[in-house]
Amino acid sequence: MDFDMLGLAPRLVAKLAEQGITDPTPIQKQAIPHAMQGRDVMGLAQTGTGKTAAFGLPMIDALIKAGTKPAPKTARGLILAPTRELAKQIADNLTAYTKGSHLKVALVVGGAGIVAQTKRLQGGVDLLVATPGRLIDLLDRKAVRLNETIYLVLDEADQMLDMGFIHALRQIAPLLAAERQTMMFSATMPKLMSELAETYLKNPVRVQVNPPGQAVKKIEQSVHFVAQAAKFDLLVELLDAHRDEIAIVFGRTKHGCEKIYRMLDKKGFAAASIHGNKSQGQRERALEAFKTGKVRVLVATDVAARGLDIPGVAFVYNYDLPNVAENYVHRIGRTARAGADGKAVALVAPDEMIELQDIEKAMKDSIPVASGRPWEIQPGQKKRPNGGGNRGRGRGGPGGGSGKPKQQNKPGHTNAKPGGGQRRRRRRGGGSHKAA
Repeated sequence: MDFDMLGLAPRLVAKLAEQGITDPTPIQKQAIPHAMQGRDVMGLAQTGTGKTAAFGLPMIDALIKAGTKPAPKTARGLILAPTRELAKQIADNLTAYTKGSHLKVALVVGGAGIVAQTKRLQGGVDLLVATPGRLIDLLDRKAVRLNETIYLVLDEADQMLDMGFIHALRQIAPLLAAERQTMMFSATMPKLMSELAETYLKNPVRVQVNPPGQAVKKIEQSVHFVAQAAKFDLLVELLDAHRDEIAIVFGRTKHGCEKIYRMLDKKGFAAASIHGNKSQGQRERALEAFKTGKVRVLVATDVAARGLDIPGVAFVYNYDLPNVAENYVHRIGRTARAGADGKAVALVAPDEMIELQDIEKAMKDSIPVASGRPWEIQPGQKKRPNGGGNRGRGRGGPGGGSGKPKQQNKPGHTNAKPGGGQRRRRRRGGGSHKAA
């Protein structure tokens, strides 16, 4: 099956062929026909499976065939994404698909100048890609109205819930046209996601590819059991072994990621960082340097866990395990792209054992051990608070310290205290729509 068999306009199929896109992915084969019939769609698929085209092409096809232009300060289609990076990638893809047509695509995200974004919306746009917080800012300024918006897409909807965007969504949704088509894409289906689908989707078609929570088979995974205070030295040793290849290092907190980046920079690594404390310009420059190879190591929070399609990433390091098990699969999915091989390495401290168990349970598989032995879970030990970073940690390297190790893990990796390991102020996780 190819794209013209899905019913898309020949002109749009030809535009895809120019970009080397000829064979639909499984999620596209399943979702596009239903979307073109005007049905609401609930799609379950991991990042990297072609979801942007799955929801974007039917909207573009319909808008091109309609042949009309948007009214001033309106958007005919709205795509909401949880992070700036994912929103930009969606906008870039939609712009490529609509090249040569009369359709206008606009991107509005936090961290960028709101005045320029306001001007961009004055004449109206066909497809508006936005992060919820910035969209609400623009709605408050009356820079855009959504009463003529007949398409709504929620991408990575499960991450939106994790990041506390449900309140923003409740503000935005009532402003859209009552008669509209809604598509929601998610990697997982927690209970709250089902409730969200029931609230915003009408008799949706559910499409699913690959069991949620499973990693790409081409990713070679491994775990090192290492004291928190020894993580940085081990990370340096591992990165040293492949300085010519590019890698992403994931941490849990903005402060911790910035500290890891600065310490790697002092060690002579071509490194950069992206997280919520960086401006949009800083994040875009860091990503561009990473894509072009000027930067070989990108240190990031989960803002980079979804939507980043950089084929050359050979290694993903989980310096800190994520609090949400499914995010582990998203993180390591940044490697082994486009059929390539990749390696994912987890550094696990004593107070991360519950997270590790949750990850292996979600994947229905165990991760091979590269060094050390599994830590014992202590009586009363609890999962770390989401995004908290330091509860129960007094000492250690970036991302916080941990309790005493059960045993020596590896010569040279148990007593190092990179960066002085000072105590940091505890951060609350979750809830603000400005988090992205």
